[in-house]
Amino acid sequence: MKVLLIGTGGREHALAWKLAQSPKLTKLFAAPGNPGMAENAELVALDVDDHEAVIAFCRSEAIDFVVVGPEAPLVAGIADRIRQEGIAVFGPSAAAAQLEGSKGFTKDICARYNIPTGAYQRFTDGTAAKAYVEAQGAPIVVKADGLAAGKGVTVAMTVEEALAAIDDCFDGAFGAAGAEVVVEAYLDGEEASFFCLSDGKTALALATAQDHKRVGDGDTGPNTGGMGAYSPAPVMTPDMVKRTMKEIIEPTIRGMAESGYPFTGVFFAGLMITAKGPELIEYNVRFGDPETQVLMMRMKSDLLEILYAAATGTLDEVKAEWSDDVALTVVMASKGYPAAYDKGTPIASLPSAGEGEKIFHAGTAMKDGALVATGGRVLNVTATGRTVAEAQANAYRLVDAVDWGNGFCRRDIGWRAIERETR
Repeated sequence: MKVLLIGTGGREHALAWKLAQSPKLTKLFAAPGNPGMAENAELVALDVDDHEAVIAFCRSEAIDFVVVGPEAPLVAGIADRIRQEGIAVFGPSAAAAQLEGSKGFTKDICARYNIPTGAYQRFTDGTAAKAYVEAQGAPIVVKADGLAAGKGVTVAMTVEEALAAIDDCFDGAFGAAGAEVVVEAYLDGEEASFFCLSDGKTALALATAQDHKRVGDGDTGPNTGGMGAYSPAPVMTPDMVKRTMKEIIEPTIRGMAESGYPFTGVFFAGLMITAKGPELIEYNVRFGDPETQVLMMRMKSDLLEILYAAATGTLDEVKAEWSDDVALTVVMASKGYPAAYDKGTPIASLPSAGEGEKIFHAGTAMKDGALVATGGRVLNVTATGRTVAEAQANAYRLVDAVDWGNGFCRRDIGWRAIERETR
């Protein structure tokens, strides 16, 4: 099978690495890819926003299957255009991708189908949003409705912080994404990420992970796109997974189909495990980043076979098998992230990864034959172990061997799970 993988980050590097292990794969292309992905795929300088250019490439190379990594092309309808050509594609339609493209849309689906989530209101006017916050009090959550690269959410512990977040949205800090604001109740509990494939009718549970959103140790500082993750998440017990499937995932699949937006692709459910059970924080319609990196390290099944089944309505014919090992990834980011940071800083050398270890490239490029950092989140240093503590020790040993002067990372990824292990 000839496969085109769309995307350029750490998530896509992890997907490429796993897809390349499939005996069904004959050729893997990545557009536009990154230097790390070049180990597993032929990089193609395609503008993925130009859907006709993507189609022309698929035709010229006789591509059998397209895997779309990031959310923006999905929300822009790239999967619809590829399907029109009769090419199998992993990823939802633009209509179904509203689950990530509009937080208000998702909250409305939850309300309609009794999916547990925080109470909310939608606003297109700053004055009304502020009045609601004043009436509700803090803590409270303010979200830009649209795509904001993981940075449009403020968990406000004071009313003043919430009011400032509303101003940020309506003053254009997140561009068009902030033209509408969702204000919702603060959920108290422990966050977890849950991944599940859907072919529009069948659901296949994958695995759990826990992300670390805040930039600083001890979950301090501003939110980021994610500073590290581990899998599995101990808070997601078998009972909690069962409840998540029954109370959240299955009603969503039903509801999306009934609403005229049948969903095929991956549900990435951001959950809060509260005293009442699992509640939905948000949906993403693509694999998580950096959660994908730890999921792919644990997956024993053929990823290509499973994604193709989801894309072609045959998900009931496959199953997903996982290693019992823990996988943990540490994000190395450019100093200054998530605020301003220098681009093009040299990465002098990367250590060679041993068994159960991998360094995924997230924001790198080659410049004059040398590896440089081009993004905020740059490397995903990933390792496995029998316990979270062991996986953490292995990952940080690898981190300490990376020679990149402008890089930094959190030093406590996995701390919640390690606390559990030592109780």
